[in-house]
Amino acid sequence: MRFSPKTARRTVPALAAAFAFAFLAPSFLGIAGCDRSAKPRQLDMPAPVFTITTGAQTVRLTDYRGRIVILNFWASWCGPCLEELPTLVALARQNSQITVLAVSTDEDPDAYARFLATHPMPGVVVIRDGAQQSNALYGTFRFPESYVIDRNGTLRRKFIGPQVWTSPELADYLGKL
Repeated sequence: MRFSPKTARRTVPALAAAFAFAFLAPSFLGIAGCDRSAKPRQLDMPAPVFTITTGAQTVRLTDYRGRIVILNFWASWCGPCLEELPTLVALARQNSQITVLAVSTDEDPDAYARFLATHPMPGVVVIRDGAQQSNALYGTFRFPESYVIDRNGTLRRKFIGPQVWTSPELADYLGKL
């Protein structure tokens, strides 16, 4: 294919516009600033507090002050969440100093109930926030994401994706809190 000066005059601006849209527009639209880094802005700040009530069950993050909390946001349809689940349960059983608070973001209460019926979580505090207000406080909309909150209610660390919560590295980190 040959480019004439007339073709070049049309092609170059079109390529420049495509480049600008693909690489610059996201930052102007506010979608490039997604905080999925391991060091969110909230680190070393008080963890955003919430209360979730479903039926007779109420969970308040402040009720766990004085304990280390692993706050895990998950969903029943999330494959990586299922992958991580056994190690969260094992962590809760192995370490009585830690509370694992697993907040399901399932909108469908039946899907949530079916999941729990086939995947029990003994030792883990589990609740469904179908309105997804608690995870919104943390800027979490992809799952699983977990936060480590120290005994004083300070957010210490963020984990994106499934973790092996029983690994020696995490045990060492959690043991030093």
